[in-house]
Amino acid sequence: MLITSFEQHIIIMKGQKKMATLTAIEKTYEVDADGYLVDINEWNIEVANYLAKVEGIDMTEQHWEIVNYLHEYYECYQIAPMIKILSKEIGKMFGPKTGNTKYLYELFPDGPAKQACKIAGLPGPTGCV
Repeated sequence: MLITSFEQHIIIMKGQKKMATLTAIEKTYEVDADGYLVDINEWNIEVANYLAKVEGIDMTEQHWEIVNYLHEYYECYQIAPMIKILSKEIGKMFGPKTGNTKYLYELFPDGPAKQACKIAGLPGPTGCV
């Protein structure tokens, strides 16, 4: 299902980082200033599809494989995997043609760490991305 209505509101909290809310399908989701969901438990397919649309990504089966893997990894380790680990594990799961950063950047041109994590509802990456 595609989200038909969406609003994003930026709220500046005194002495704190900017926060925002994302309103989709008559529900409001708190996001950080960069658009990442604050509460991963609020993530759902409709939100993912909308975030993908905002990011200019037309979700395919290959995109969902990455997003679902990121969710599984995060549930296990409470952190998103480094790109090196992500490409290695994707290659093991889906074949050698997928196990490289070139493949991941073809799916998520602005960076798998940024775009894929945002679409997956994970916190924004820290450090080098």
